[in-house]
Amino acid sequence: MSPGRGPVNHSERPIQPIAENRRARRDYEILDRMEVGISLLGTEVKTLREGKVSLAESFVKFQDGELWLEGAHIEEFVQAAGANHDPIRSRKLLARKREIARWGQKTKEKGLTMIPLNLYFSGRHAKLEIGLCRGRKRHDKRQRVRDREDRRAIRGAGRRS
Repeated sequence: MSPGRGPVNHSERPIQPIAENRRARRDYEILDRMEVGISLLGTEVKTLREGKVSLAESFVKFQDGELWLEGAHIEEFVQAAGANHDPIRSRKLLARKREIARWGQKTKEKGLTMIPLNLYFSGRHAKLEIGLCRGRKRHDKRQRVRDREDRRAIRGAGRRS
């Protein structure tokens, strides 16, 4: 701790959204959520600040006691001539060992998967919200759409009367 500075209050850090995985909410039932840090290169951080990232086809892999983000596409930084990053490289996720072990165990036991939900800046640090998810079947997705449309119709009928 620096002299003259108190402890950092994490709840007061401004949150700046970068990307959201909308398909995750449609294709998966989200059972649990966790915020993790993400290990990035400098050119990747600059690209994130521009918002040029896609989480659509990405997933989280548990390997050798660590979490890895796979399939996330972070575009190359235009101004970094030759010193650029690979857009779809694996990126290490930063979390407590106890949490990693607990989630890794759940994915092995119950056939669940870990999916990235949101990517955002919390203060000056990039954070990723991941979800412990169970895949939805096609008929579940259809039923969910029907339910949403029914609720909309009921709300509309209430307004007209």
